[in-house]
Amino acid sequence: MRLSETAPAKVNLALHVVGRRADGFHLLHSLCVFTELADQLTAEPAPSDRLAMSGPFGADLPSGRSNLAIRALEKFRARFPGTLPDGVAITLEKHLPVAAGLGGGSADAGAVLRLLAAMASARPADAELFALAAELGADVPMCLLSRPCEVSGIGEIIRPLASFPPMHLVLVNPREAVSTPEVFRQLAHKHNPPMPALPDRLDRPAMLSLWLEDTRNDLQPPATALVPAIARTVAVIAATSGCVLARMSGSGATCFGLYGSAAAAHQAAHDLRAGFSSYWVAATPLLAA
Repeated sequence: MRLSETAPAKVNLALHVVGRRADGFHLLHSLCVFTELADQLTAEPAPSDRLAMSGPFGADLPSGRSNLAIRALEKFRARFPGTLPDGVAITLEKHLPVAAGLGGGSADAGAVLRLLAAMASARPADAELFALAAELGADVPMCLLSRPCEVSGIGEIIRPLASFPPMHLVLVNPREAVSTPEVFRQLAHKHNPPMPALPDRLDRPAMLSLWLEDTRNDLQPPATALVPAIARTVAVIAATSGCVLARMSGSGATCFGLYGSAAAAHQAAHDLRAGFSSYWVAATPLLAA
């Protein structure tokens, strides 16, 4: 039995840092969306546990215990002993750049948990699976869900949105990795206002663009100080035709443009590839609510 799952890229359309706990974890308030652009994973029974990687960014990932996909498998075995085959072979086709602010490692871990839950002789309850996801990292529970959501706390409080307008993204990465801990260290103000309240039904592009005008990514200034190319990238994306919003995602360095149609997004991606020939550029629809 060979099972497959996608690990969609996570994009923070807005990311407000609203506080810091005594243990050092930052409190966030974010609107997270997911894209059709994704890593691809498969899992099947095998004589022993193993991970094989391929794809355009497969060589950029560690293959040992620092890889979240392997840690997800280890933690699943420990939490739900005897429910998996003696060995599980995981293949990871890596299409998302690494350390790019797209939640790639967390998305991979979330996909592995979904695969293992489907493979297990007794499927874990959703609450148990989300608790396990939280042990792997703050972004993993939302990536386990992989649908538009409002996120707060350190990432563990997730409110799925009932609706979301059909939108498209262009993602642009200058091929410079950014350390998330370093971005947070450089953050000057750690207690900022939260996002404005979301409408009960966020189902029209115009409504989304109007709401986004009063939001920000608090990690963009410190990330830009570390990677100055972010500022120019955002400015060039913003100047493309049909762009509703240009901003950095997560802790960077990937930047995005938000568009109302596939045609506008693909044209923007074409134009941006011409201007940023050494960058990674991709156009993708957002996943629905």
